[in-house]
Amino acid sequence: MGSHLCESLLNDGFYVICLDNFYSSSIKNVEHLRNHPRFEVMRHDLCFPFYVECDYIFNLACPASPIHYQRDPVQTVKTCVSGAINVLGLAKRLRIPVLQASTSEVYGDPIEHPQTEEYWGNVNPVGLRSCYDEGKRCAETLFMDYHRQHNLDTRIVRIFNTYGPRMAVNDGRVISNFICQCIQGLPVTVYGDGNQTRSFCYVSDLVLGLKTVMFKGYSGCLFNLGNEEERTVSSIAELIRKKIGTDSIIIHNKLPSDDPMIRRPNCTKIKEQLGWTAAVSFERGIAETIQYFQRLLQSDASLQLDSQTKHDEF
Repeated sequence: MGSHLCESLLNDGFYVICLDNFYSSSIKNVEHLRNHPRFEVMRHDLCFPFYVECDYIFNLACPASPIHYQRDPVQTVKTCVSGAINVLGLAKRLRIPVLQASTSEVYGDPIEHPQTEEYWGNVNPVGLRSCYDEGKRCAETLFMDYHRQHNLDTRIVRIFNTYGPRMAVNDGRVISNFICQCIQGLPVTVYGDGNQTRSFCYVSDLVLGLKTVMFKGYSGCLFNLGNEEERTVSSIAELIRKKIGTDSIIIHNKLPSDDPMIRRPNCTKIKEQLGWTAAVSFERGIAETIQYFQRLLQSDASLQLDSQTKHDEF
């Protein structure tokens, strides 16, 4: 997602400084931007302070895949909390707008459906996902407290499931797992009965949403950001199997701990206030994502999916 945002901002004429420790991402995603005259990439862990001069800050730091954020849960919390403090400190010094990329995970396994920004969530504070869920919730608290206490121009977006080119092969996400399994003829692993629902937003829509909130939003704003079309996990697996034309069978495994059964954003607020809505259909987005993984797996055999890789519906 970050590489697509960098690319889009460069196309808009901005000078972009990209900070990343590449814990869960690949520098290959920005390799095509390395020689751009208005692009600079710095390897940096956001848990440590940094000092640059800039006009806007998008804070997208934190591994979002359960495989990655559960690998080192303490570091995940540090990235969410210490990272937010360092980002907010810089924004306070420079007196500039700062946007926090939060997550629909702050809603946990929701009782309210679809989820509005006013819903407080149903989160397990001591579960396997807590490092990410509560880390992001704490980051939101910090952003709003800096806004209230220091009159800082903060913006928060709660991002729902996002997919598209440059996803990692083995990050355990449902879209990338299903596509890679089908391309390689492996069994398609569905967790639980497959009736749990998700709403997937294509990355270009998501990037436009981030820019809309930053450049058209207002200080202290909070918006859901996602596609309101809801699908079951099983229907997604069937669609991907059909588009790839594979004979891969579907197998069912045990549902992971604290896995939400429903997830769909209510995006009325951002539609009415800022005029943003997701535009790319799931069929078109999936087709482009499939093409990306087909090219990727054909060009680099070392990226073959581990058949034992577990996926999560995020």
